[in-house]
Amino acid sequence: MSTLFIGQNKVFLPETLSTNSYAIELLKKVNAIEGTVVYTYKQTQGKGQRGNGWIAEPQRNTTLSLILKPGFLNSKNIFYLSKITALALYDVLTEILNDSQFDIKIKWPNDILVNSKKIAGVLIENSILNEVVQWSVIGVGINVNQKDFGGINIATSLNLLSGKEYDLELIMELLFDHFEKWFLRLMKSDLKLIDDTYLKLLFKLDELSEFEQNNTRFKAKVVGVDESGLLVLEMENKSQKSFDIKDVQFIF
Repeated sequence: MSTLFIGQNKVFLPETLSTNSYAIELLKKVNAIEGTVVYTYKQTQGKGQRGNGWIAEPQRNTTLSLILKPGFLNSKNIFYLSKITALALYDVLTEILNDSQFDIKIKWPNDILVNSKKIAGVLIENSILNEVVQWSVIGVGINVNQKDFGGINIATSLNLLSGKEYDLELIMELLFDHFEKWFLRLMKSDLKLIDDTYLKLLFKLDELSEFEQNNTRFKAKVVGVDESGLLVLEMENKSQKSFDIKDVQFIF
């Protein structure tokens, strides 16, 4: 493995409720070193955004949690962890798939879509003290070899897209390489590169799209993401509004 620290220490669980929950307990009990990865091929109660579950067929997908201690990161910049995780996942997928044949995008805040179907998701949990990030646990799920999503037609996998079976360990190591690359850029405060790349890859950027807020649907354009990670939409009357992940969702 070519990384300096990401994935150099790994904890494999034959089965677990949630790799994020296990990683957080690990931090509390033994002060796990930065870059430690907790992974499993059988996660029974995975967590997603908005309190949703992340359902993964056993032995068919990559499910892991990465432990970081980004003490250099102020809490006001914490959304950069979402950005670099999404960018690392994007790079993994473009390395595996021919991006001239597949439309690979980041759906705010950090889901990855291929041809408008979800292939990867992220859940980040943090501990903050005096506005400094003490630790972060970044949970990642990648649909790799799963073929059946129980009738959910907005999900896909590498196998469904290419017809090939993939080595789950190889996918994980690719993620370590690409994540460390972006994390080191964050450490060097290369924020403009991160911002520009993330924005360029945003799903439905500058396209009129449908959203829902409080059971009411409306149309707007995605024009950006602000410093705190809020989605900035241009409404039909040309005004701009910012939304939290709990307040609005894409309809697509």
